[in-house]
Amino acid sequence: MKHLLLIFLGGGLGSALRYLISGYLNSSETQFYLGTFVVNVLGCLLLGFLAGLALKENSISHEASLLLGVGFCGGFTTFSTFGVELFSLLREENYAMLFRYTAGSLVVGLLCVALGFWVSKNL
Repeated sequence: MKHLLLIFLGGGLGSALRYLISGYLNSSETQFYLGTFVVNVLGCLLLGFLAGLALKENSISHEASLLLGVGFCGGFTTFSTFGVELFSLLREENYAMLFRYTAGSLVVGLLCVALGFWVSKNL
């Protein structure tokens, strides 16, 4: 139960911060979503840092990893997890899977967004 509470707390804080940053930086005057971009880049930086610490023995506790990595970064952006997974494939020199996962995630994600819009319009 303690672990779920840590994830819940971190996720709530991450989501609230994402909302504030995106609301402040996203502008209706431009088509570039600066707030979303900044959040995704910061999330990748933070989760990469946490993943690096986790590789060092005893550098970060399991509880801190749940609060900050799973909770905060998960609430802040799931793009950060995607970035870490891509980096793992790159480190393993698994270029074929790196390409398939990247292209598949982007294409299928975009198709699912389009399908969701279509379903909502045709209910």
